[in-house]
Amino acid sequence: MEEEEQDKGPEPIVPGVARALSPLVRRILALNPGPHTSFGTNTYLIGIDEIVVIDPGPENSAHLDSVIGCGGDRIRWVTSTCSDASHAGAIDELIERTGAERLNLEGGETILGTEFRITVHDMEGPVANHKSFLLEEERTLICGKLVSEDTSIPLISGDSDLLKYHASFQKIMKMRLKRFAPAFGHVIEDPKQAIATTIESFNNADKQILKAIGKGAKTSEEIASANSSKSDDPELVTEIAKSVEVHLAKLADEKIIKQLKAGWVIR
Repeated sequence: MEEEEQDKGPEPIVPGVARALSPLVRRILALNPGPHTSFGTNTYLIGIDEIVVIDPGPENSAHLDSVIGCGGDRIRWVTSTCSDASHAGAIDELIERTGAERLNLEGGETILGTEFRITVHDMEGPVANHKSFLLEEERTLICGKLVSEDTSIPLISGDSDLLKYHASFQKIMKMRLKRFAPAFGHVIEDPKQAIATTIESFNNADKQILKAIGKGAKTSEEIASANSSKSDDPELVTEIAKSVEVHLAKLADEKIIKQLKAGWVIR
């Protein structure tokens, strides 16, 4: 079995090491660090006698060796917070190697293990059909892409929906949570503050977009160039422009801006 250590703070997360976050939860870092995944995808193993694996990560046999080394034949189920390959790419191989059952659950359904109860919640916004998993015994939300303590991680992509994102935050604010276990980065011990910080970041992006439009930017690319310190990098501008379009759609729904033939303008 892989070495296990007790989580005591934001020290570096070590790939391949099963880290005890609580008596019921282990985290193993996948081998896919990057600008969109922080240190890499966090794979969570929940349970003792019966284990569910959430977000087994991308296809990588070495990572699955660590997951199976920790859970072994106690792994009964596998699921993911979304269908993105960085979260769910390894599901088929994990099933093949362990015989685990793949769970495709809807909001309100539960996973019942011998020591735990997990409730599935629809938490759309980051991507379509995004799920979060509430470990009832510990009031821990395995929250996927919703938030990250690593502020360098872009939470908005071209597949995001900001109105649904805010609706998910409203759901979370009504839940009695003790912590977030995100897909990327360390555990977050103050969920309400994390949500407030994320909303503030989204609002600041809105303000920067409105400022760029006020100065004459008409397209998402022009807005991205105005708000990027690396506007001479066309690939980065294109990537930022996709996120800008998500904010533009939300601002248009709120009737703050409108799109004319010439481009975006403030109402």
